[in-house]
Amino acid sequence: MAVKRLRTVVTTTAAALLTALTIAPLAYMVIVSFMPRGESTTLPTPLWPSRWSGENYYELLVRRQVDGGWFDYRIVPALLNSLGVAAISTVLGLLLTVPAGYAFAKLRFRGRERLLQLLIASLVVPGQVAMLPLFLIFKELGLVNSYAGLILPSLAGIFAVLFVRQATLAIPDEMIDAARIDGASEGRVFVHIVLPLLVPIVVTLALFMFLGSWNDFLWPLIVLADQHLYTLPVAVAAIAREHAADGELMMAAAVVTTIPVLLLFLTLQRYYLTGLLGGSIKG
Repeated sequence: MAVKRLRTVVTTTAAALLTALTIAPLAYMVIVSFMPRGESTTLPTPLWPSRWSGENYYELLVRRQVDGGWFDYRIVPALLNSLGVAAISTVLGLLLTVPAGYAFAKLRFRGRERLLQLLIASLVVPGQVAMLPLFLIFKELGLVNSYAGLILPSLAGIFAVLFVRQATLAIPDEMIDAARIDGASEGRVFVHIVLPLLVPIVVTLALFMFLGSWNDFLWPLIVLADQHLYTLPVAVAAIAREHAADGELMMAAAVVTTIPVLLLFLTLQRYYLTGLLGGSIKG
């Protein structure tokens, strides 16, 4: 009994330490964002603000007057751009990948195994390799410096198709065959039988897609030239080029970037955890 209790204490302590190590950088990021300008670079490095100040957020989010003119960091427009792009990419991506994953799992069609092998083989190719030819193709199509050019490459994700396929394989064939015998079309089978069972998987995949689009930096940097179209990571990088020494301002920008996805994760946490643990769906 004593050994079991000791093991529980050690396990709990280790979990608490790992949690603290994970949260500490995020907590310090928030603390620094409320420090007065220049305080975080003083020695010894302060762990707590001498006074709590919202000037960094005010300067970042509100226009300010400099030398008789107005200067705008364009964080708020970039935030709205990122929200719109991530939402559209997620919805369209789900509409393409979820039915594709179901088709690879439960439908029989010519060349299915070959296509599946090709998809799996494509996973080992880094996405950065395709960016240059993709950029040249989009340039010919007139899609450079547009949201269409930004969103299209992310819609048919190979990982998403395989993720849905793996979850769909766990649905009993007998359940689907029974619906077909009763006269249900493939569309009806998918919408009314398969899709409700895949809700945790779809929500988890939606989170992956949203976070992938929200955090994407390299492709938006390549394809977007107009600063009015910038997404949040590109806008923050543009600010960092001029204000790299302003640690408090950059930490405030990092907080603004993190909060929306953190709130989304906390809202959908129950479905997310179920989806991760529920790759096996029991009929």
